[in-house]
Amino acid sequence: MKGFVHGNEAGQKGLSLKDHIVESEPRKGEVKIKLKAAGLNHRDLFIPDRHDPKDPDVILGSDGAGVVVAVGEGVDEIYEGDEVIINPGLGWEKNSPVPPAGFQIVGFPGDGTFAETIVVPAENAVKKPENLTFEEASVIGLAGLTAYRSLFTRGQLRRGQTVFIPGIGGGVATFLLKFAKAAGARVIVSSRSESKRKAALRLGADRALADEEDWTEAAEDESIDLVIESVGAATFNRSLGVLKKGGTIVIFGSSTGDTIEFDLRSFFYGQYNLLGSTMGSAEEFLKMVSFVNEHSIKPIMDEVYSFDDIQKAFAHLSDSSQFGKISLSMR
Repeated sequence: MKGFVHGNEAGQKGLSLKDHIVESEPRKGEVKIKLKAAGLNHRDLFIPDRHDPKDPDVILGSDGAGVVVAVGEGVDEIYEGDEVIINPGLGWEKNSPVPPAGFQIVGFPGDGTFAETIVVPAENAVKKPENLTFEEASVIGLAGLTAYRSLFTRGQLRRGQTVFIPGIGGGVATFLLKFAKAAGARVIVSSRSESKRKAALRLGADRALADEEDWTEAAEDESIDLVIESVGAATFNRSLGVLKKGGTIVIFGSSTGDTIEFDLRSFFYGQYNLLGSTMGSAEEFLKMVSFVNEHSIKPIMDEVYSFDDIQKAFAHLSDSSQFGKISLSMR
């Protein structure tokens, strides 16, 4: 079996495409999936920094879609031949304020989806929406679930509200835009890239603000109910500045730094709500897939690479120029 691994002797930066990796077989309660496509996430770029040099090689990748080729004992709801997507969250079944102890994500510390096959618990294999190609289905797991929880579980978005998404362009942000519009919300986005702003408007964003603008002045005629933040230090105070009093800001990332300062007195007098969010539970994953089906949502695909070109895909992901998701085709 071929797989993209990080390990002690794997090559430059510890990453390489290796042949002759031993395939796993499903045990009780598990299924084996022949992957047709896998999705890239920024998480994949960070794993080498978290992987201890003394640890064994690990196959990277959290997202994927494919066909079930074997089922373990006791599996009675998934069958050989089923087309499935992988819920990358392991050990978080019911929705809860925080993930339970022992929660993990496919791709680290266990093996992930950048391989020809993968074995996962049967409950992590979910029927693929019929309107999605394998490449499209392969990218909705981690990013789609993160967006769904941020908007609906944590942010409690309702029809008719206005949501602001700073830093449009990444995979989660494009899902946020699609999900919010499908839910009947008004959506404002921002970016320093004119091409990304124009792309967001074509996808249905109601307004697109330039990063160099004064957001408070530009959005003074708006009543923004919810901000979904992932940029971090570079935009947090600016995002808070456009939020209406009593509004909510949900943070799921911090790409420009983890440390910020803000005015506590203004915050409590403004009656603001500040919430953190991450991925979600299996319960939320099923709701997200149902939402995708109900609204015939297709992910925004930036690029699809062949599996053999995975190093090029990683380079493209790391330069942050993409708009939407990047997928690997294994077909």
